[in-house]
Amino acid sequence: MSLYGMMRTGVSGMNAQANRLSATADNIANSSTAGYKRASTQFSTLVIPGSTGNYNSGGVTTTTRYAISEAGIPQYTTSPTDLAINGDGFFIVADTNGTPYMTRAGNFVPDDQGHLVNAAGFTLLGYSFANGTPAVTANGFAGLEPVTVSQTGLTATPSSAGDFYANLPLDADIVTAADLPSANATTATYTAKSSLVAYDNAGSKQMLDVYFTKTGANTWEVAVFDQSQATAGSGFPYGAAGSAPLATQTLTFDPTTNQLTTASASTIDVPVPNGGTVTLDLSQSTQFGTGYSVYDAKVNGNPPSAIQDVQIADDGTVYAQYDDGSLRALYRIPLATVESPDNLKVLAGNVFAATADSGDPTVGFPGEGKAGTVKSGALENSNVDIAQELTDMIESQRTYTANSKVFQTGSDLMDVLVNLAR
Repeated sequence: MSLYGMMRTGVSGMNAQANRLSATADNIANSSTAGYKRASTQFSTLVIPGSTGNYNSGGVTTTTRYAISEAGIPQYTTSPTDLAINGDGFFIVADTNGTPYMTRAGNFVPDDQGHLVNAAGFTLLGYSFANGTPAVTANGFAGLEPVTVSQTGLTATPSSAGDFYANLPLDADIVTAADLPSANATTATYTAKSSLVAYDNAGSKQMLDVYFTKTGANTWEVAVFDQSQATAGSGFPYGAAGSAPLATQTLTFDPTTNQLTTASASTIDVPVPNGGTVTLDLSQSTQFGTGYSVYDAKVNGNPPSAIQDVQIADDGTVYAQYDDGSLRALYRIPLATVESPDNLKVLAGNVFAATADSGDPTVGFPGEGKAGTVKSGALENSNVDIAQELTDMIESQRTYTANSKVFQTGSDLMDVLVNLAR
């Protein structure tokens, strides 16, 4: 054993404990950082080969690891754009250059452009509903765009789809062809009637009158008219006598199940005045021996209004709530997962990047697989245990002092050795 090797080992021990103290300092400093994952310093030996009776002191090396897979305790807030993940997933965010990263820090607020940005300045990414129901890109981040939750001015969405499910009375009287609502005659007779609100291209309300009339055994006519064209006091005829309704459809029921037959129509396409075409789903309608009743009736679209609030569902869907209380889906937030999250690369701003050891990220929607669900109005606290960090700090301090004593002893012995030559 050489005195120089002994001193070198002492220096190695001091460097290792200094690294541990640095990690502890970072943990304590970020104990209140949302989504922060604590760092820990792992030690391993450095051994120098020796011979019998002659020991060569080696040293110690350190490796920093992050407890990324360990979730922090959720803390509930009053902001709907504060998001926490109940599961193994990560939010996908982008920096100012558009480079995507992963994070668990969900303290998002709208910036001056309406983008949801967290405290580190990273923008939340999602899939837009602008072109219909979004689909996830499973093996990458293509198709994602900044989630925007505010706007200037008003917006209106014309109606395009709806559901209308009703029970039609089995024992209703059959109406002859000449008196059906589709004939639009003053003698028109019907079994049941309901009205629906739809929106045209300008966001104006358009009232639609929907008539159900029994035309034969297990057969019904559905006729839809523009309410604004109805004759005052009586309804029929709508507009000029003999004018056709906006749309008609025939429903056929199975007398055994009282449900629509497989061959029956299940939708009706209604052209909205000054608007588009609304496809009404009638597939869940029934024909039981009781009165007429509507158990689901809704049509999408909204009048001109501004976004008043934002709601985010557990499945990651971001809804805009307008002045009239209506909701419209804007985006759906995906979550990313990797096989080994503890091997992700940790970057400034509490974000992570994939490495060869972590595996490539897989993207899915909340509620699918092990990604988990999204909780609005909550934040994930850091997983730092202050009591444990203070204990580690005291232990590192004492171990550092002990290693300094080793170095000091080696230095004293080196002085003795040098003085032997005098």
